[in-house]
Amino acid sequence: MLLLASSVKLIAEIALLALIGQWLLGLLAGRKREENFFYRLLQVLTQPFTRVVRAITPRIVLDRHVPLATLLLLAVVWLVATLAKVNICMQIGVQACR
Repeated sequence: MLLLASSVKLIAEIALLALIGQWLLGLLAGRKREENFFYRLLQVLTQPFTRVVRAITPRIVLDRHVPLATLLLLAVVWLVATLAKVNICMQIGVQACR
């Protein structure tokens, strides 16, 4: 169970950092962000998560708001995984979690 909580937490962290990096790079690159190699790389990393969020959100949600909804959903997943990991570590002992 600890492995599952740690894995979910790690995947959420990677996706969150990729989304934040994509957003920051998009701000810096401006209109030419689609031509930027690193922006496209971050886009490839975050695309599975944004597609899932697009599929579960109603059509009234604009496409430009889907990355924000993805960020919020991933933040909640990360928080739940962190709390689960802490709870598991408290049950089995902190030394066993290292």
